Amino acid sequence: MNEDNISQESMLEIAKNQNTLYKQRVEGIMINKRVFLDRPKQYETELFTLDKIIKRNKRLGNGYAVIRDEVLEKSYKLIRSQNKMVRNILRALDYYDLKAYEQATADLFLKNQIEIQELMSVDYHPVLKLEKASVTLKEAQKNIKDFYTLLEINADTLTHIADIEKSMYRLNHYSRYGLIKPILAINNTNFAKSINPHLSPYGFNIVKILLILLVFLLIYLIRKVFFIVLEKFLLSISYFTKYANEILVHIRKPIDIVLILINIELAIYIYNDFNHYALASKFFNIVYAFFFTLIVYQVLNTVASIKLHDLEHSDKKIKNEMVNVGIKIINFLIMILGLLLILHFAGANLTAVLSGLGIGGFAVAIAARDSLSNFIGTISILLSDTFSQGDWIEIEGKQGTVVEIGLRVTTVRTFDNALIAIPNATLANHDVKNWSKRSIGRRIKMNIGLKYTSKAKDIRNAVTQIRQMLQQHPDLATEKTNYNRTLQNSSRLVSEEDDLGIKRTLLVYLDELSDSSINILVYCFSKTTDWNEWLKIKEDVIYKIMDILEENSLEFAFPSLSLYHENELEDNND
Repeated sequence: MNEDNISQESMLEIAKNQNTLYKQRVEGIMINKRVFLDRPKQYETELFTLDKIIKRNKRLGNGYAVIRDEVLEKSYKLIRSQNKMVRNILRALDYYDLKAYEQATADLFLKNQIEIQELMSVDYHPVLKLEKASVTLKEAQKNIKDFYTLLEINADTLTHIADIEKSMYRLNHYSRYGLIKPILAINNTNFAKSINPHLSPYGFNIVKILLILLVFLLIYLIRKVFFIVLEKFLLSISYFTKYANEILVHIRKPIDIVLILINIELAIYIYNDFNHYALASKFFNIVYAFFFTLIVYQVLNTVASIKLHDLEHSDKKIKNEMVNVGIKIINFLIMILGLLLILHFAGANLTAVLSGLGIGGFAVAIAARDSLSNFIGTISILLSDTFSQGDWIEIEGKQGTVVEIGLRVTTVRTFDNALIAIPNATLANHDVKNWSKRSIGRRIKMNIGLKYTSKAKDIRNAVTQIRQMLQQHPDLATEKTNYNRTLQNSSRLVSEEDDLGIKRTLLVYLDELSDSSINILVYCFSKTTDWNEWLKIKEDVIYKIMDILEENSLEFAFPSLSLYHENELEDNND
């Protein structure tokens, strides 16, 4: 195109072919993006070699040869700079949304131009005007022409990338979803090439329309399958078996609306080149929060209404007022949480909202502070499942068996047969130790003190024998002790052993050298949690330890103190 004798028609044809080549090259890179990114750096060997040759020619005074090789070196650096820019643009496609990607591309363009300006610090046009019969000069002039051509190609590349930023962003999503090859095949058909120019002013193309229709079809199929799977799931859970049909009747319509909204949001997402509209996303999130709250409300109230109906026809004496209050409290909490969720997606400052609610309820809280705190304490106890009737608990030095959890107080029968009433606010706001929430493991811990006259070999043997004895004891828990591995509350993100109250630790070590004894630490857990059985096991362990110590000629130490009189020490020294 830079030749003087080329016609305008030929230039237009070359430009058209050039755009086609650019388009094909970009598509080829996007199809094999990972291969392109993983390629090694270009021209490292050539640049290293040219640097050595240029230094040698400078020493020899070969001016034209220096120009020839310097220009070739700059051409390599220019191509490498362009390659690095394209790689970074491809990486930016994976890490940013459309606006951030466009900004990152602009920054990379600027960085590329700075590097190009450094390469253009020398004007080689005077060299092109020289007319000498020198092979080296002609080679230098050819390299200069190639260099200036590469500069124009680099500028064309920047222009082309800027023109197809959104297209590259869209192609990258097709590549991520594994659809790029069929998508490009569709776009390159004659039908698509004839239709797309008419659709592009409206932001559409054949591929977008096909994807939107495909999403509609998938959502429709998912809707059909979803309710079948949901019904089977509810029926498979024994607790929900009798509620399944009623629950499905009440939540079918909200779920249908949610699926339609998801369909619309995905269509907008595809139309916008796989980029979310901030305002539209906020709207959909608010609507989703509303319907999520509605679905939870419908499920809980359906279960509660059926449960209440069953209680009315059962022999259990449960006050309906209590059940109704419980349902109202749950519904109120659901609405409050749903409102807070909606406000959160709407962009409201929840801290300020909660502060406003706190100021409004301040007067009520002051007027009925104690009663309200106890009532809230009751709710907290019932919801947290910290303890239940019949559990052995301990709080602030008081311990006993829970008799009843009331609305205001919880009554506890102590082990000396006294009945105490503890306000629920106290139980909710203080540490409660529940000894009944354990399945396997009641701790046996002791420090065995041995005399300092004991031999190390005997102590080592005793420690080994004690450890073996404990591991083989049928009533002690070890790592081999089996238990039921079904979590009681799967919503708690803890280990099975912590959730079920299972301790199987077994430790026997020489622990310390104290003032009057050498101490062995024995730390283990019985399988039973019953106090009477635990005492029997502990007694048996102590007897066995005594036998082991006797076998190894070891004696228990007792607290002792040796006194040395200063005068006696002086006499002995004399």
